[in-house]
Amino acid sequence: MPCKVVLAAEVASNYTSEIKSEVSQKDTRPKLVGFLANDDPYAEKYAQSSSKHLAEAGLDFELRQIPCEELEAALKEANEDSSVSGILVYYPVYGDDRDQKLQDMIDPTKDVEGLNVVYNGKLYNNDRYLDDEKTRKAILPCTPLAVVKVLDHIGVYDHSLPYGDHLRGKTIAVVNRSEVVGRPLAALLANDGAKVYSIDINDIQIFARDTAASINSHTTTMTVFKPEDVIPKCDVVITGVPTAAYKMPTSLLKPGVVAVNFASVRNFEPEVKDVASIYVPSVGKVTVSMLQRNLLRLFNYQH
Repeated sequence: MPCKVVLAAEVASNYTSEIKSEVSQKDTRPKLVGFLANDDPYAEKYAQSSSKHLAEAGLDFELRQIPCEELEAALKEANEDSSVSGILVYYPVYGDDRDQKLQDMIDPTKDVEGLNVVYNGKLYNNDRYLDDEKTRKAILPCTPLAVVKVLDHIGVYDHSLPYGDHLRGKTIAVVNRSEVVGRPLAALLANDGAKVYSIDINDIQIFARDTAASINSHTTTMTVFKPEDVIPKCDVVITGVPTAAYKMPTSLLKPGVVAVNFASVRNFEPEVKDVASIYVPSVGKVTVSMLQRNLLRLFNYQH
């Protein structure tokens, strides 16, 4: 059976009309402020894309390019500005623990990326709501959420299984363990029942559901595995390595695998389509849709 190539625009279209319709009914347009404090060309490209797509949805966007040493003061000012509905920082800024400090500085009521310690705690403990009444959902990071929506769209999630267990029986590799995308993505997939091999340059960890826990949170286990030990076992392989030099060897992939790339460069070899049943070369437009969705959700919580 030939490989089906699924484009991000196809998935994103499911959310576009819904977002536009809701925004058009509001008296005040939600406003997102993005902070660019690095020289990363991919971050600047994402900022330009964000501006275009937010405008198309009727959302206001303001990009503020500032030196990194001024960022903390700028975040504090945006936190206190009632005209700002959401705040976005284009990471990495420093590429170390200082980025986590910046994430935690953002007011959770304005954190469109869901990277604040409040939302991190919710995600890693599989607590999906902010209130006991379960009327307000926690904000999830945009790219991990985009990958989840893509997997759901292409049928990887099995909705005949109980809610919260839709990935039971699936083995998934995530090649990236950044704190912004790879680690939260592995946690989300494990919380939905998958066995996840989280592959980093240094090691491979297993993220999996702890069935004995009082809540359905995942556990992580260190291994001595190498990629060639685990990739051939995987039903889904998700890559996010931000360098063009990295390529997932097609020879390692299981026939019929679902291959998804969320990096800004192509991590799979062209031959991936000879092996995969479904190939998703990018999730960028879905990430932007999730950004819009998160902004709209926060705006509604504020009002």
